[in-house]
Amino acid sequence: MKNRLRELREGQGWSQGQLAEELGVSRQTVNALETGKYDPSLPLAFRIAHLFGEAIERIFLYET
Repeated sequence: MKNRLRELREGQGWSQGQLAEELGVSRQTVNALETGKYDPSLPLAFRIAHLFGEAIERIFLYET
């Protein structure tokens, strides 16, 4: 699943470690999300959306 997480994180001037701390996950999890190697759980997707003030669908882009 593609996502805009890196774009949003960099827009805030945050490192992967800073975003991980905000979300309560590891930096490795943030890296895996950004590179598309890991799809977030629904609760994590909601935390990410809330943190950036965006709808989940505007962050995580469904591909067919």
